[in-house]
Amino acid sequence: MSITYLKHGKPDVERAEDDAKTRQVVEATLAEVAANGDTAVRALSEKFDGYSPTAFRLTETEIADLIAQLTPRELADIKFAQEQVRKFAQAQRDSMLDIEVETLPGVILGHKNIPVQSVGCYVPGGKFPMVASAHMSVATASVAGVPRIIASTPPFKGKPNPGVIAAMHLGGAHEIYVLGGIQGVAAMALGTETIDPVHMLVGPGNAYVAEAKRQLFGRVGIDLFAGPTETMVIADETVDAELCATDLLGQAEHGYNSPAVLLTNSTKLAHETLAEIDRILEILPTAETARASWRDYGEVIVCDSYDEMLMMADDIASEHVQVMTDRDDWFLEHMTCYGALFLGARTNVANGDKVIGTNHTLPTKKAGRYTGGLWVGKFLKTHSYQKITTDEAAASIGAYGSRLCMLEGFVGHAEQCNVRVRRYGGQNIPYGAAAPHRDDNMGG
Repeated sequence: MSITYLKHGKPDVERAEDDAKTRQVVEATLAEVAANGDTAVRALSEKFDGYSPTAFRLTETEIADLIAQLTPRELADIKFAQEQVRKFAQAQRDSMLDIEVETLPGVILGHKNIPVQSVGCYVPGGKFPMVASAHMSVATASVAGVPRIIASTPPFKGKPNPGVIAAMHLGGAHEIYVLGGIQGVAAMALGTETIDPVHMLVGPGNAYVAEAKRQLFGRVGIDLFAGPTETMVIADETVDAELCATDLLGQAEHGYNSPAVLLTNSTKLAHETLAEIDRILEILPTAETARASWRDYGEVIVCDSYDEMLMMADDIASEHVQVMTDRDDWFLEHMTCYGALFLGARTNVANGDKVIGTNHTLPTKKAGRYTGGLWVGKFLKTHSYQKITTDEAAASIGAYGSRLCMLEGFVGHAEQCNVRVRRYGGQNIPYGAAAPHRDDNMGG
């Protein structure tokens, strides 16, 4: 077995130092918002975004005026993308069924899928206006039936971005705020004098937004840890360096700390991709960001076999995994840890990000080991219920419950069962004693 790194990113210790600095900033900022509410939010917006409007929540008139700034083509494209997202989300919702079963005569168990009652959707937009993120969170929450959906996005170049606001509105947001970064997430989660807090936060973001969601988890629910973006290209010699380099740099332009990994069994393709990345960086308009990201977080890994590539891919557990090999479906069958797969040279991450219909809010920092991405099911809570409809069932289940409670030493628990065995089963059980076994039809 041989695994060779032709290019390394920052060592883990340096990445950990960066994470520690981020944690400190976020902790202090959240405390400020919790203590000072709207005053803190306004001060932070002025400091980080240079934005201090009369009100951060947009009125219906302001929303309509912003949407009117879009061309008919732009508006039609947004609507097309949302239709794709809604179609897939609805198909997913239809797969989630409420159930009710009678496990014994008179014993009925079931569950219901109930929407989270209020959700805060964060839509990134400080560096690039992330129109698509509004589809992924707001529209999907709408399909799930969430009754209160609020959305927050930073100003873009000092003012609300029309495309983002249109996508939020068309997606079904009930309240729209122009608030970015930690202050936007904190305001939705903690609440202020003018913003009622939500039950759950969703959406991607930079390292500060991702850390804010982590620290707020528990006070509110979160979808997952999503950001900064990660991409991996798994490739063999069935594809060329241009495709590999383009797909790597296409995600590296997100930010200065966006990991991009080439995983291949071809030393030739690895070297050619390194050269092609250098070429593209000379013509890419966003090269300043992509070059820094590739320099500090880019990796090229050469394996001897497909099995080694699979092992490495699952270990890295990247957010986006672009598979371009002679056995794409083999990876689909065997990979277990990732955000989303993009299979074949005809497929690409950008389509998944913007329009194809799957959700682009995906797990990062190895969270793909224990969760998938955002989907309609994240907005639904599965709650169980039970009911007993006959005296016979109440007495029989109660007798089992009584004995099992006493086995654990829970006398008060046992009495919950015993009182029903007495009332519905006609048995005179001494207080605090275990119900005796009876050979009857129910086996109690």
